[in-house]
Amino acid sequence: MARWTLTVPLDARSPTPRFVQIARALAEDVRRGRLRPGEPLPGSRALAVSLGVHRNTVLAAYQELEAQGWIITTPGLGTFVARVPPDGADATPSARASRELGFALPPAVEARAVPRRAGPAGGALMLVSGGPDVRLLPSDLLARAYRRALKRGGQKLLDYDAPLGHAGLREALAAMLASLRGMAVTPDTLIITRGSQGALDLAARTLLRPGDTVAVESPGYLPAWDAFRLTGANVVPVPVDAEGLRVDVLERLGPVRAVYLTPHHQYPTTVTLSAERRQRLLAWARASNVALIEDDYDHEFHFEGPPVLPLASEDRDGLVLYVGTLSKVLAPGLRLGFLSAPAPFIARASAVRAAVDRQGDLVTEAAVAELLEEGEVQRHVRKMRAVYRSRRDVLVDALRASLGSALDFIVPAGGMTLWARCAPGVDAAAWMERGLEEGVGFLHGGHYTFDREPLDALRLCFTPLQEGELREAVRRMARALTAVA
Repeated sequence: MARWTLTVPLDARSPTPRFVQIARALAEDVRRGRLRPGEPLPGSRALAVSLGVHRNTVLAAYQELEAQGWIITTPGLGTFVARVPPDGADATPSARASRELGFALPPAVEARAVPRRAGPAGGALMLVSGGPDVRLLPSDLLARAYRRALKRGGQKLLDYDAPLGHAGLREALAAMLASLRGMAVTPDTLIITRGSQGALDLAARTLLRPGDTVAVESPGYLPAWDAFRLTGANVVPVPVDAEGLRVDVLERLGPVRAVYLTPHHQYPTTVTLSAERRQRLLAWARASNVALIEDDYDHEFHFEGPPVLPLASEDRDGLVLYVGTLSKVLAPGLRLGFLSAPAPFIARASAVRAAVDRQGDLVTEAAVAELLEEGEVQRHVRKMRAVYRSRRDVLVDALRASLGSALDFIVPAGGMTLWARCAPGVDAAAWMERGLEEGVGFLHGGHYTFDREPLDALRLCFTPLQEGELREAVRRMARALTAVA
């Protein structure tokens, strides 16, 4: 680990001796937090060489600092920043400045408290994250893909590239979307992003301007709402029922720039947009010249028959901006999403992307392209589909056995979560808080509603936990409910 070096040049013409300049600079770095309590300092010889001064000058600075209580020297071990600074040291203006802003910030996107994600090894069983079980992704398979990608791509993968993303991955994704999702996609109508959130952010930056109106599902996906708000757009809620987004309410909203929706498995209720509403929505968008931002975040996971094809597969008018992800299939840490849209929009989005983060992780993109081309991703999806269906069934059986009178739900036909309504008199928020004390984490419905409207419902994610863990999680939920009932 690199040790501290002086960042302020010494002034040989100053009337202040250089050993005092060194001592003041070091003390200031402790105040600012650049040097932390207990951190080792360079040896006197090494620091003298780096500063171009005599060793005695550094020794004099260290002696002065030790006398003031800033540092301590232990024979045989070295010199260290004192664990406790001198009295009054933290009350200096420079110390306050290191923790305070000297300028105004715009209103922040409001964060909502979410239970920290923890794995079973930590004792807490978390039904919070609607992501994959990363324990099931063969790490050796991924490692081989990285090695093959680097062998084939070499230094090109370590250099700058087009903001659109790795050409091989775009070609593989275009083929997959055409064959499995019925979409007319080519590599020039795709851009690779850092997860689906990156795709949503890019779509928002490219499409929206301050004052535009975006209609969203409520309950719905808050991070998407935040991405829209950060562009200065106004976000307005549209209710969801058993058939998905209420298109009749949408039609009465007035001028709308875009609609954001999750029609396959609505987030968080898991309902599927009905065929009649799909057609009505597309007709309305066509007549109103409105963009539809379709987030198909878990398309691969369907348990009862073939999946419903995306709205984008029926789009003949260039209205749909289609967002997808590979992070739900492989692992959240592999930040790989994509945005599919008409070529002129993707060209504009590419320019926006270049100004934001230039490009993605080419090595990872190339490695996943290898996995797609060799059919490994498809094999992994088939395996995960069977595993997750079994986990869904285990969760359903456990809930019916232990909490059947407290929860009402429809068994989801796909996806990674289950949405359950609480029985009258059950306080979902209090249940969630008590659940954490019992070692089980889940979110109540109020985390997904517009303006924090109360909603006594639970979203339970079954994919990250094994079957025995799911049964234990429900037992803990039952204990928590008994405690707050």
